[in-house]
Amino acid sequence: MRIGIDVGGTNTDAVLMDGERVVSAVKTPTTEDVTSGIVTALGELEKNSGVAPATVRAVMIGTTHFINALVEANRLAPTAALRLGLPATAALPPMVDWPPSLVQAVAGRPYLCHGGFEYDGQTISDLDENEIRSAAHDMLDRGVRSVAISSVFSPVSAEHECRAAQIIAAEAPEMVISLSHEIGRLGLLQRENATIINAALGEMAAQIVDGLAAAVRGAGIDAPLFLSQNDGTLMEVHYARQYPVATFASGPTNSMRGAAFLSGLADCVVVDVGGTTTDVGVLRRGFPREAATEVIVAGVRTNFRMPDVISIGLGGGSLVRESGRQGIDVGPDSVGFRLTDQALVFGGDVLTATDIGVAAGLLDIGEAGRIRHLSGDFVKHALGAIETKIGQVIDRMRTSRELPSVVVVGGGEFLVPDTLDGVAGVHRTEHFAVANAIGAAIAQIGGEVDRIYPVEPGRRDAVLDAAKQEAIDRAVAGGADPNRVDIVDVDEVPIAYLPGNATRIRVKAVGDLLLAGRHGA
Repeated sequence: MRIGIDVGGTNTDAVLMDGERVVSAVKTPTTEDVTSGIVTALGELEKNSGVAPATVRAVMIGTTHFINALVEANRLAPTAALRLGLPATAALPPMVDWPPSLVQAVAGRPYLCHGGFEYDGQTISDLDENEIRSAAHDMLDRGVRSVAISSVFSPVSAEHECRAAQIIAAEAPEMVISLSHEIGRLGLLQRENATIINAALGEMAAQIVDGLAAAVRGAGIDAPLFLSQNDGTLMEVHYARQYPVATFASGPTNSMRGAAFLSGLADCVVVDVGGTTTDVGVLRRGFPREAATEVIVAGVRTNFRMPDVISIGLGGGSLVRESGRQGIDVGPDSVGFRLTDQALVFGGDVLTATDIGVAAGLLDIGEAGRIRHLSGDFVKHALGAIETKIGQVIDRMRTSRELPSVVVVGGGEFLVPDTLDGVAGVHRTEHFAVANAIGAAIAQIGGEVDRIYPVEPGRRDAVLDAAKQEAIDRAVAGGADPNRVDIVDVDEVPIAYLPGNATRIRVKAVGDLLLAGRHGA
């Protein structure tokens, strides 16, 4: 038995699964503190299924805690950015392109020190250990509690970052440290930005993970807790404490993985319509297609591992209003988790997309009599506006002439018509409303290697084998069954400007959770 939970902006969904069978599913309103909504969902699951909490073998949670904290600039630790690159890189200091309000929220302090590498692995300058010690003391004097360490071309060599971390840990043992080569990819500013965000969330991550664990234990469940990652795999709680940015896109990826599981389609476009937003992404071989370019998070350019997803302000709680000569607007603003209080069909005074769905006969909830004043033309035009928005986003996600199959999930799936221009077909599934929680429950453990290797003549196969084995080892270390790990993606990119036949190799391994193998759940 496994429990999957996904916390959305409007609803918290939870499922209890026995192997591949959904035993029970619940949808409860998301609470402002998020955690109490999870407690409520766990209680409803137990009540509806009659399954004793002691029989649950694992709990998987996809949470919005961390991305919300960043977007709201709330509960972020005072953070320093230590860059190793002098005498280069001084023209653009850390956080140079951040929104001023976010710099203020993290009390951001930049430090530039000597060190770093050229693209070919040669040092820009030697590491000045006394310089780093002095910076660490200054951080302590100024109340800094987290530090992000970035070095020029650290994906080529992480030596200086690791040594700087050792020095700071010795001078400031309580400091939370994040290293850029563990988080981002090539591209100094974007990698550094992602690392600063991770460091700012590190202090809160420990508190949130402990709170989630306490909520699960409070429900009587004595089972391992896992959090969903941006790539559709799971991570153990100790990893989540170190890398909270790895959870930012867990909601859309859970929905996509759940859609693949429910539909049986490994390659398709997934349209997840929630209460607040519609997320559109692409599945390849059952996993989300990753973004190939930089990803902007809360106004900050980053380049860490994120799915290629487009989100628009369209959902069941979206506000519907006339817009003069342009017709009807739906969204992007939404009543969110207050839908059951503010929508017309629930006795409120706000016209929402859910009211349009009821008026069109697409769903039967609330009091239909409260929206009888809506004319047929108004409802038709509102649905047309929704269809246009969804069709445009799907078209933006296409990368070939081939018409994609579309799988629709989420509580607002009624907003997507049965036929859409430019797609091969629209598929609906059982348990569509809780596909995100199902995606969390069936998620596997992943291990990834993304590094630059020197590939000597005749050694390509050996280098690839070594990278694959390292990815497998990482998956096993994360809790995967050693006998059920597969390589799902291999990518080689020769880098012409590096000497020694340098090649960027990315390998992803995925395996079933070991507990599932032992207990058959």
